[in-house]
Amino acid sequence: MAALQELLEYQKLDGELRKIELELNATEEKKKLNQAKAVMRNAEMRIAAEDKRALELRAFRDSLTARVDEMSKMIAEYSDVEEIVEGGGDVAFYKKSAQQLMEKLRSLKQELNKMLAEIEQLTAEYKKLMEQGKQMNKQKKEYAEKFKEIQSQYTDRVDELNKKMEETAKNIPADILERYRQKRKEKIFPVLVPLAGDMCVCGMDLPLAQRNRLAGGNVIECENCHRFIYKK
Repeated sequence: MAALQELLEYQKLDGELRKIELELNATEEKKKLNQAKAVMRNAEMRIAAEDKRALELRAFRDSLTARVDEMSKMIAEYSDVEEIVEGGGDVAFYKKSAQQLMEKLRSLKQELNKMLAEIEQLTAEYKKLMEQGKQMNKQKKEYAEKFKEIQSQYTDRVDELNKKMEETAKNIPADILERYRQKRKEKIFPVLVPLAGDMCVCGMDLPLAQRNRLAGGNVIECENCHRFIYKK
């Protein structure tokens, strides 16, 4: 791999940017902002889940209500049991049928009342979540403003480092730079590490053939940690 020195310089500048990022992430303002964002995400997920449950409960309520109405009509038909008996009907059979319908109706009404209570509780929780979300959103904006003030203290240095990195990047082959940046996205740092005896800094032993490839400023990739290895 060519342009070893340029890549090392690029990583040095990248490391300074990373240090600033870590310092910013360690501030109380950033921690509070991240916490507020996490609470907001959790609230949004819970609200979405409760919206879905509310729709399911409403559909179930409508179904139960229709069944209660249907059952009530069926029971009403037994109000003319005297006429049915006079017509030769079995009074014991009709009384038993009516009793069974009444029991089913009571069960349906109990189920309906239970479900209505759950809807009421869900509605109360939903309102509470909405209010909490509103308050947390306000806090998130406040934390964001405070963190922005802290960030502004690093703006000049960050701009300077980014500018230097852009200049250094011009001397690094595009494919190598792309591989470096991809590894940074994978949270690998440092990306470029020196050979430590006959192994990588991660402890991976390197065969002699691989070590020999490091001659002349070449770089190899560790099969274990995927860092670039070079020889000083």
